[in-house]
Amino acid sequence: MLSKLEVYATIPASDLNRAKEFYSQVLGFKPESESPGGIIFRCKTSRFFLYPTQFAGTAKNTLAAWETGNIEKEVAELRSRGVKFEDYDYPELKTVHGIATMGATKAAWFKDSEGNILGITQPG
Repeated sequence: MLSKLEVYATIPASDLNRAKEFYSQVLGFKPESESPGGIIFRCKTSRFFLYPTQFAGTAKNTLAAWETGNIEKEVAELRSRGVKFEDYDYPELKTVHGIATMGATKAAWFKDSEGNILGITQPG
């Protein structure tokens, strides 16, 4: 069954070289493997696959999120690297300095070089 297998995110890139630079230089990931069909990056015990497609940046939802125990620290570090965090002001979700608090859980969102929405969460 699928529940016994590992899962990984697939993230689209309209310009694979530009995206590789963003994920490597800005976010600090090292490619695990590369081919013309895409790049695999490892983070802790999981992976994500960056692949070329004309449809990058078209999803209106979060494509991948990283879990942390200190969201303020992660947001500050990424901001120092030039990452701009999204601000939301909806009745059910409001960010303050880029971070939303939902009960005991906190989350922040940013876009990669391709316009994809990525997130950071701190579980409650």
